[in-house]
Amino acid sequence: MTKLALGLMSGTSADGLTVCAVSLRPFKIHCFKNYPYTSSFQKKLLEAYNLKAPQLSALHYEIGQVYTQIVQRFLKDFHLKSNNLSVIGSHGQTIYHGPKDKIPNTLQIGEPSFMAATFHCPVVSDFRAMDMALGGEGAPLMPFFDEYIWGREKTPVILLNIGGISNFSVVGKGIKTFGFDVGPGNTLIDLICQEQFHQPFDKNGAAAAKGTPDKKRVAALLKQPYFRQKPPKSLDKNTYGVSYVKRYFPSEKFRNKYDLIATATWFTASCIADAIVRFVPKKAQHKLVISGGGCYNKTLLKDLRQLLPHLVITTSQAEGIDPQAKESAAFALFGSLALQQKTNHCAYATGARKNAILGKVCR
Repeated sequence: MTKLALGLMSGTSADGLTVCAVSLRPFKIHCFKNYPYTSSFQKKLLEAYNLKAPQLSALHYEIGQVYTQIVQRFLKDFHLKSNNLSVIGSHGQTIYHGPKDKIPNTLQIGEPSFMAATFHCPVVSDFRAMDMALGGEGAPLMPFFDEYIWGREKTPVILLNIGGISNFSVVGKGIKTFGFDVGPGNTLIDLICQEQFHQPFDKNGAAAAKGTPDKKRVAALLKQPYFRQKPPKSLDKNTYGVSYVKRYFPSEKFRNKYDLIATATWFTASCIADAIVRFVPKKAQHKLVISGGGCYNKTLLKDLRQLLPHLVITTSQAEGIDPQAKESAAFALFGSLALQQKTNHCAYATGARKNAILGKVCR
């Protein structure tokens, strides 16, 4: 059997670990699955930002053990054996991202040694550190993957991922690949949905569809400095957290909870649309391909189509890559290239001084 690379991705919402098995020549996703975390473990991850060193160290090791258990389940679910694996690429759990701090830094945890010891294959992790050492933002990393898959397209394409934070890449003929964090993805919508509707997320955008967005409020929010800041730029997951919701989306300022979540959804779409119009060359404004959990929010997609009528808007599913598998597939690629000592990095997107090999290998 062809050796497979595994990619592991746990996003800013910390709702679960997605595991994806790929082969590289040609690139193909063989199978993937998302394994939801327990509510108590998710809560622990979301609150890890406030932990003291002993507790954070313990969590680093606990995540490594949890990842190992999940990969064991994945191999069993898809009838794979560990000797089928060439490498595991693990993004880890982002706890903090501070590229503009006095000492620029980022922290993704999840001790890889447990997987290396269990599956007897190399594990590549901590991909963002080398980029920051070279003066980059440490994010986004996806532009390299997007160029790898879509870079030969004659017509440029915008690849948008809507996770907790929204980010996109622009690739294709005549374009120097670039990308950046745009603004909120699902984070504001999820927080409001949990608070107002006692649901983890707004399934299909159904709640937002019942409301009327406050477009004046959104227009005012779009004047915040980050949206005008030129890329490269990136965001910490807590930028649009609970404090942002309390300050800019107080429930008492809306007629009802449906208008509140509709406004958060319109704001999310507007941040994306503003970034495309403001920073993407007109010659590259043809097609928008969406991945990530946000691509299933029908109201968010409707808002995007209203704001960007000149673009063909579709999902990565139509391009042959499941929207939920894309990021984990990317880390499988990153891990495999790192092991081969090949570049897996788009420095132009992050502001790093040069392209490099990202990731630390644990054997």
